[in-house]
Amino acid sequence: MTPPIHRLAVIGLGLIGGSFALALRQAGYVRHILGFDTDPDQARQAIDLGVIDQASSDIATAVAAADLIFVAVPVGATRQVFSGMEECLLPTALVMDGGSTKGSVIADFQVACPDRLHQFVPAHPIAGKETSGVAAADADLYANRTVILTPTGQQTASALQRARAAWQACGARVEQMAAEQHDCILATTSHLPHLLAFNLMQVLNEQHDQTELGMCIGGGLRDFSRIAGSDPVMWRDIMLANQAALRISLRAYIDHLEQLAEELDAGDGVAIHQRFMRAQGLHRQLILSDSQAAASG
Repeated sequence: MTPPIHRLAVIGLGLIGGSFALALRQAGYVRHILGFDTDPDQARQAIDLGVIDQASSDIATAVAAADLIFVAVPVGATRQVFSGMEECLLPTALVMDGGSTKGSVIADFQVACPDRLHQFVPAHPIAGKETSGVAAADADLYANRTVILTPTGQQTASALQRARAAWQACGARVEQMAAEQHDCILATTSHLPHLLAFNLMQVLNEQHDQTELGMCIGGGLRDFSRIAGSDPVMWRDIMLANQAALRISLRAYIDHLEQLAEELDAGDGVAIHQRFMRAQGLHRQLILSDSQAAASG
């Protein structure tokens, strides 16, 4: 059977882009994969690991004959990437991204490629690791994970269908929502937790000796701080791109911390217990819902 994608171009050969390439290759969904990365070492490693078949020296060359272009760079770099491909895209090419913010990426595409909006389908795979780089790429990263498409309303029906099919070939569950709704929800479910984890590391560094900390690390700190090992450049760009929604979530979190501090000062064990019970109930509900979705997927 002929693979649906003749040539895939992956711009940004890190965890997200590399895993997308490997997943489609594993599914037999693509014949030839080109890649571009600003770091030549990443590109060479991608070839050595079998993530891509060929590395391109520039974005224009990578996308020139591609059926599908997947942009997997920090969201602060998307406008420059889009600008580099605008004149080279095939009329039938599909362009997708994997950024964690959608409003900013859509705005970047509108500025860089205003005549190509019918070919663009923004996407966000809700999957990842705290490790980065092409060496961390995993063909099963998207299996039974959710990918959210945030259509602009200007893309063709064919482009949206092809985007959905590509992610399903990766084993993902595909959902759809408005970009503004996506950014508001992700500010709380993803961007705020990363901000808190990074900040906790700073607090620990300022308040405690590292040798003493090393003797007292338990499961709680490991679990909470795991995502502080994520790529600082990527997360800096995400937080700046989604700063309005993130600021609202952060303010709500600070308000709850201040309430908790008052309860601690007052020795109000009943209020603290009720607070923790509500949190435990929601956590169990969310984990159950995610498990049920994975099972049905």
